[in-house]
Amino acid sequence: MTTLPDCGLYRTTAAIGPVPAGRLVYFHNHGEPGPGIYTPHGWQQNRAQWHASGIPLPSPDAAQHLAPLPAEGLYRVVSEFTCCPKRCVTFAPERLVQLGYDAAANALLFFPELGPTGLRLPEQGTLVDRDRLGHLSRLAVAEVNAPERLPGGLLH
Repeated sequence: MTTLPDCGLYRTTAAIGPVPAGRLVYFHNHGEPGPGIYTPHGWQQNRAQWHASGIPLPSPDAAQHLAPLPAEGLYRVVSEFTCCPKRCVTFAPERLVQLGYDAAANALLFFPELGPTGLRLPEQGTLVDRDRLGHLSRLAVAEVNAPERLPGGLLH
């Protein structure tokens, strides 16, 4: 029997049902009618918003086509790195960044800004090679109105 991965963000490495390879999905490993993937329908504050209806896995073996991704959210840069081999953007240690993804599961880093009304999350981010995300440490931030809710309104 195939062991299913944990619930969370993934990139498809092969087509799963109608979802092609190379797409951002949220995998939910339990529930009715069973394990499935959810695709984003939009973004709010650089976080994916998920369709309410998921796509059931055609078989448990299809889960092997899910590559895990670090969770969206706020992170601290723990060691200096650049976005890519071209070195377009350098991320300095101790910098606060927000990690998000586009529909093709490309990692994007955003630089939050502190202003007179609080923390502002910009709409434009920097594409970052996924292999460079190991330079980040996730921050524990309380979430309002969502700690027990999963994409699509599912309760965990």
